[in-house]
Amino acid sequence: MSADTPPSEPRFLVIGSGIAGLFFALKAARHGHVTIVTKDSVDNAATTYAQGGIAAALGTWDNPEKHKADTLVAGAGLCDEDAVDILVREGVRRVQELIDLGMPFTRGDDGKLHFGREGGHNESRVLHTHDHTGRSLESFLLERVAAEPNITLRTNHCVVELATEHHMLNQANSSQVFGAYVLNAATNEIDLHLADYTILASGGAGRVYPVTTNPPVSTGDGVALAYRAGCRVRNMEFFQFHPTALALKGKKPAGTPAFLITEAMRGEGAILKNPKTGRAFMQDYHEQRELAPRDIVARAIDAELKRDGLDYVYLDISHRDAAFVKEHFPMIYDTLKVQFNIDITAEPIPVVPAVHYMCGGVLVDHDGLTDLERLYAIGEVASTGVHGGNRLASNSLLEGIVFAERALVNIIEYLAPERLMAHRKAAATIAEWDHTHAKNPDEWVLISHDFKEIRSIMWDYVGIVRSTLRLERALRRVDVIYGEIIDYYNRTIISRDLLELRNLALVAQLTIRSALARKESRGLHFMTDYPEHREPSRADTVLEPAHYQHGKVTQG
Repeated sequence: MSADTPPSEPRFLVIGSGIAGLFFALKAARHGHVTIVTKDSVDNAATTYAQGGIAAALGTWDNPEKHKADTLVAGAGLCDEDAVDILVREGVRRVQELIDLGMPFTRGDDGKLHFGREGGHNESRVLHTHDHTGRSLESFLLERVAAEPNITLRTNHCVVELATEHHMLNQANSSQVFGAYVLNAATNEIDLHLADYTILASGGAGRVYPVTTNPPVSTGDGVALAYRAGCRVRNMEFFQFHPTALALKGKKPAGTPAFLITEAMRGEGAILKNPKTGRAFMQDYHEQRELAPRDIVARAIDAELKRDGLDYVYLDISHRDAAFVKEHFPMIYDTLKVQFNIDITAEPIPVVPAVHYMCGGVLVDHDGLTDLERLYAIGEVASTGVHGGNRLASNSLLEGIVFAERALVNIIEYLAPERLMAHRKAAATIAEWDHTHAKNPDEWVLISHDFKEIRSIMWDYVGIVRSTLRLERALRRVDVIYGEIIDYYNRTIISRDLLELRNLALVAQLTIRSALARKESRGLHFMTDYPEHREPSRADTVLEPAHYQHGKVTQG
């Protein structure tokens, strides 16, 4: 970013290159210079892996009130109704904007948009590009970003810390963010990237669990960065397990995401069956059967697995016409046929639940603003209140573009040259990164084992079904591990692996602490100690900014 950018043209730093970050960058480039930093290749974002689509009440049979009602039911009493109202109403305009820009959503033979239906929706309202919507959206937005001269995109750049008053040469009493310290993986140098506005769009934290549909980049960086800088986080106990991920161990490279079988397949008639009995079982758990909300379907599968000692259940769409299946799910059909020798038109698919989406995150207002001035969070990293205790299918891509727009509108509304000048004057006192005490990572082989242990603890003790005893045991062990990581971090050369490990350990702590704080079962959080579902709720779990004592997080 140019240091001599005119006061009337703000400098934006966007952290992350998924749908929320790219949509914001495209809009913000009309007002100032945008730098996007992403720690991997530009398209390695959770957005790319989204299959189902983007929900919006665009059909003549539908309306935002219906969409809102379905979202509130799925959210299990925890949604912020005002936020949901914003999502479903403004979402119609944002999706229409994508259509007008030329986004190639699937259309029928009559040329009209095809709307799919997914779990928890009582209407068909999911726009999609066959079964690879996320990949198409990501490519569509990246093409437009590449053509925008006011956007600089830096790949293989990892954020170390947000730059705050704690990094000033002469510390001042300020709650602003001035940009971030960023590791260039190619040079191993850490540079200070100053910005007038910093936008966290870094996605979720599915990699805190060993079985996840998320890509390797989803290590909770944004939540950890914001929390360490002084932001509150909310409802971190709610991790959504997608009910149907391909269950084939040892047949994919380590670290690759679990292959997702889109919920849209159940929307087109796929049936869940117990492989031991051959019986469809969802009618035993919910009146909507396969189209029940995700938390209910995931727990139902988990119950079948545990009761009968199964490694997976079946998802069967072989009763539908083969040509129909191939036309509607071409990517899934080709992938399973070529890579795994499974013909979904003739045989069932072995599936298990996998961690899919972080419903909590950095606490923000309805414009994406965090507790710190000039720091916004949008997309999965943010807790806007729209998902509550369980995200409604295909609301995530919608949330990304709706709140990206609102964040920018809020910034521009309060943009004033004199305020920018004052901010840049303060930013000039931010110190460069200090490398003087860093040593070579001789003990990395020891500390790297913590990554596997954290994920194992989270899967065994903080999974679909939880208990106080399991959570307390998990927290004790993760506290110790985090202490080891911080001790190592404070005396060694920083790398991407180390940053991700530190962030994952912190997210694990926050998730466990949040789960222990919620003394009930609700939505995605099911406790054997508290099986009852209390109505109403709207009681959020909010963790205040923390102090760190020997690696243990304590509320400050």
